[in-house]
Amino acid sequence: MAQNETYILLAEDECGQAEVLKYNLEEEGFRVRVTSNGQQALDLIQDGVPDLLILDWMLPEISGIKLMQKLRKDGETKSLPVIMLTARGEEDDRIRGFEVGVDDYVVKPYLPSELIARIKAVLRRSRPELHEEKLSFSGIELDLSKLRVKRDGTAIELASTEFRLLRALMSNPGRVFSRNRLIDLAWSTTTYLEDRSVDVGIKRLRKALNAGGKADLIRTVRSEGYSIENDI
Repeated sequence: MAQNETYILLAEDECGQAEVLKYNLEEEGFRVRVTSNGQQALDLIQDGVPDLLILDWMLPEISGIKLMQKLRKDGETKSLPVIMLTARGEEDDRIRGFEVGVDDYVVKPYLPSELIARIKAVLRRSRPELHEEKLSFSGIELDLSKLRVKRDGTAIELASTEFRLLRALMSNPGRVFSRNRLIDLAWSTTTYLEDRSVDVGIKRLRKALNAGGKADLIRTVRSEGYSIENDI
């Protein structure tokens, strides 16, 4: 798995713990953002959905439990992998955490190495495609280790951004990816980018994939984003 492409949002109001965990996650190659506030966490998620959320139960403004309830009602975040991090270790608390839809529940104090192992396990379950060396869809083949693309056996030259856009779309055929989500997946940068950047990248990707009169498999969903599908 290319961990430096994996974005983790850490919502933790204990600054010392947050800094230690952020350091350990970045040492593992993850891209990490930290917030100490439930409302800020929600705002950050709405700006760009992370690959995984580490969520403290006790947060200012919006608690971890209430935030989970909001996330699971939203189609964009319904399947967002979440690990709850809390000092509340009673059985009833664990049950409540799983009832609102967390994927794992880690009780403080914890070892960073244990939490990182749990993160990797959750990511393997939620996005198994990231652990494959190749992706294929309707005649298009991506070799993730060699960074090569073929369509119907013919090699296609793609710039790095277009390769990452195609990888994102092919990771979940039929899913509509918002422009903000594609910016997170294809650019991996904190620099502000306009939606137009995605549109230009998709245009270039289409041109490369459709050379020679090939069918266009990328669907534009007005005001929403893009998907890759057979039936357009």
